[in-house]
Amino acid sequence: MKTRITALALFCLLAGAAMAQTEEEKDKPSAVNVHGTIRSKYEYQTEEAEGRFEVRNARISVDGSLSSIIQYKAEIDLCDEGKIKMLDAYTRLKPVSGLQFTLGQFRVPFTIDAHRSPHQQYFANRSFIAKQVGNVRDVGCAVGYSFNVGIPVVLEAGLFNGSGLTNQKDYWTKSVNYSAKAQFFLPHGFNLTLSTQKIKPDNVAVNMYDAGAYWHSKGWHVEAEYLYKHYADDAFRAVHAFDSFVSYDIPTGNGFIRYVTPLLRYDYMSDHSDGKRYLDGKVDEMGKLTVNDHQRSRLTGGVTLSLKKPFVSDIRLNYEKYFYRNSGVALPSERDKIVVEVMTRF
Repeated sequence: MKTRITALALFCLLAGAAMAQTEEEKDKPSAVNVHGTIRSKYEYQTEEAEGRFEVRNARISVDGSLSSIIQYKAEIDLCDEGKIKMLDAYTRLKPVSGLQFTLGQFRVPFTIDAHRSPHQQYFANRSFIAKQVGNVRDVGCAVGYSFNVGIPVVLEAGLFNGSGLTNQKDYWTKSVNYSAKAQFFLPHGFNLTLSTQKIKPDNVAVNMYDAGAYWHSKGWHVEAEYLYKHYADDAFRAVHAFDSFVSYDIPTGNGFIRYVTPLLRYDYMSDHSDGKRYLDGKVDEMGKLTVNDHQRSRLTGGVTLSLKKPFVSDIRLNYEKYFYRNSGVALPSERDKIVVEVMTRF
């Protein structure tokens, strides 16, 4: 409890300091934004006849600009699966139009779905690509460049510790992780995204390659993404992951529920290792890579009720049907379930 109170107090001080301005600073280009995301849900596992309430996220962020060149962001989650986590903490420099440099802690530029913030997700629970296979936030630096060659193009690339969010102080390495991403915004709402990433969670290098595309127009969103994950020295079998979904926003003209959005998703993942060595169920350098997530596919159907506009205040109603091999082991939270989630972004 003391840790939670201390973290909240520090973050409030940060927000207050960011919003305080002297008379001299008022003449400079400056803006401060305070945002929050709260996701609360109820899940009911149909086969076990068990349910639970959960606050999945309680995020607060402060971002803004000190000048036309200097931007910043700090974000903390007070309840990320019951834990306090500092997520984003970076400074971004934009010396010229289209060019930016970012230094600090942030989500690495990789994939489409794993890069979405909780309030931007279409479903109550993330895809396998976004949750298990391609979800990486790290400390490092990145460069981004946006330009137009008849179509808008956004390029991003970065170097990262590989230490994760909490192991920074005494972490030294002779190699760095990298990530690169290219987005092509085609006419009529089409997008093509290609990305690659190298990580080293333990003593084995892991290379990932991702290709995805979507169409977003006239209320429709149709998306498909494939990720290939390769472990060096044949330390573990290559992982294949796939995600596809479709949604359609239907305006109601009603003052309470503004949009009704039916959606359908299919995603798949082969046997997956997180890249760390385990012995007797614990991380141990004397162990080996093991299956942390067994091969499975999932069909998710549902409807989202948007009380304002999508991704601001949504009620998400989903049903998830899982399919395992006979030898597959279903983790407690990876089973057939009904999910009711309320997401509020402010």
